Amino acid sequence: MTPGTSSFRDFLETHQPDLLPGSRATGLTGAGDLAPHGTTIVAATFEGGVVMAGDRRATMGNIIAQRDIEKVFPADEFSCVGIAGTAGLAVEMVRLFQTELEHYEKIEGSTLSMDGKANRLAALIRGNLGLAMQGLAVVPLFAGFDLDAGIGRIFSYDVTGGRYEETAFHSVGSGSLFARGSLKKLYREDLDAERTVQAVVEALYDAADDDSATGGPDVTRRIFPVVQVITADGGRRMADEEVATIADRVIDGRMRRPDGPAAELEGPRR
Repeated sequence: MTPGTSSFRDFLETHQPDLLPGSRATGLTGAGDLAPHGTTIVAATFEGGVVMAGDRRATMGNIIAQRDIEKVFPADEFSCVGIAGTAGLAVEMVRLFQTELEHYEKIEGSTLSMDGKANRLAALIRGNLGLAMQGLAVVPLFAGFDLDAGIGRIFSYDVTGGRYEETAFHSVGSGSLFARGSLKKLYREDLDAERTVQAVVEALYDAADDDSATGGPDVTRRIFPVVQVITADGGRRMADEEVATIADRVIDGRMRRPDGPAAELEGPRR
């Protein structure tokens, strides 16, 4: 290591750049049709933390490539990242991001700030721009608990590595339009962790209802969304049994009301 270098990515770029995710050009345009794609990721904050969830479907064109892919990963103890876009490259980028954060902590002896983590992920996405222009885009969603500010925070990105902090909730992927519309209806600032989890599961259900690339809860195979909850005590992936209980509750409600729960209207009654 070069003295003073705390970035594992910079180390790779200097000594073995071919190992970086964006370094291998395909020479193809429209190459994205040849690789499985992850789709919808949603995140929402609550008082004391943040929740991120992802559906389990990966598609390749009009084919379901995988029914139980995992798209939400812990980045470190207090943050997580959800992947949308080319699945193989996205998973590789997440692994490099995890190593980057661990490497920084070992070299510097302290955890990188929330903004620092978001900036490091932006640099990795920017390094993939060449492949993104060939159709192999990776557009993750990043969230975590900011120990300094004492709040949950959410960051979205574009393919150039542009970083944007979101307020309250956000979604990325092919079903994101429908998921965000659902969360606009369901989200409240006073939600606790469990109700926030139910809101994001409802949002994924709505996304799957209108987007063929997003997979809803699979009650036959018992495949449910991956849900990560992060608070000041750290992050944890909810057990499949916990998510299944909430998903079954959502499905039961949809049997009675297919369009989902209605938003409460505020204002004077007539």
